[in-house]
Amino acid sequence: MLWSEVYRPGGCEEIVGQDEVVRHLMSFADKRSVPHMLISGPHGTGKTVAVECLAKRLYGETWEANTTILSAADLLGRGKSALETDERFALVYRKDRSLIVNFKQIVKWYASMRPLDADFKLMVFEDAEGLTFEAQQALRRTMERYSATCRFIIVTARPSAIIPAIASRCLPLFFAPLESGVVRARLQEILAAEGATIPDDDLDLIVHAAQGDLRRAITYLQIAAGSDKDLDLAEVSRSETFNVATSAFDALRAGNFAAARRVAESLMIEYGLSAQEVVGELRQVIRRDYNHPALAIALADADHRLCHNANDFVQINALLARIAREVFSEESTAAL
Repeated sequence: MLWSEVYRPGGCEEIVGQDEVVRHLMSFADKRSVPHMLISGPHGTGKTVAVECLAKRLYGETWEANTTILSAADLLGRGKSALETDERFALVYRKDRSLIVNFKQIVKWYASMRPLDADFKLMVFEDAEGLTFEAQQALRRTMERYSATCRFIIVTARPSAIIPAIASRCLPLFFAPLESGVVRARLQEILAAEGATIPDDDLDLIVHAAQGDLRRAITYLQIAAGSDKDLDLAEVSRSETFNVATSAFDALRAGNFAAARRVAESLMIEYGLSAQEVVGELRQVIRRDYNHPALAIALADADHRLCHNANDFVQINALLARIAREVFSEESTAAL
């Protein structure tokens, strides 16, 4: 089993490196007074698990019945066909209605459910940067209507993607990247619990490579502890998503823009990466295999647009089209 799941915090007291935020969450739960919240921060910093721990402290054994967790990718990212086959939405989904209308109905249905032995329930939206402008407008109206019996928690790695009408209704809480000392201490605790050892130099490499992402650090640690060979961090960190991003460049170089687009979209839909994380994966490929200034400029422009609430899929497709046009051969451009 993955160590990141084995050593997942079971309560607020077990969350490391986010003392100030956790103190607020514990206070909300103890006082039974929870505001709408906008929780932001990089991946692997404890956002989702903190919400779960809040719900457990607030509701006890009935926390799952009083907590609805929805992913923007599940609701909007995969289209109507995914909603149609998802058992969670079977009672609400209407085939003859648009995706956004179905989204509205699903959110209202969950928000209108009565809490179990509580004054209000929690409704959590993960990866909320994937919610379109229209979806967020619909969510705003639902927040207004059901705020007495439902608290909304927006979880995102990109708070700029949340419209002001929602952000202004929420208490902002930021989960910062964990400090190296905190990450190292947690990894040492896990090694002690597992009865495993790795060289101190390898541990330092893992802490540095994780860049404040504790989940990633624990994954690297498990790989290092289970390997008979010396740790090759470059090879370990060359993830499956890196290989997928490489195949997108291979498709562009071969003049197949449609294939490159499908590959990039799969990183967001199937692997759950944000558009900015896709740009990061493409950047890693460029660093290894390419040396062209136009690539650096194209990535920077795409990253800038994504920071200003631009549509993820449109911007990634535009980035690929620009790379095909400006960097690769005329055959690539003709394929567009």
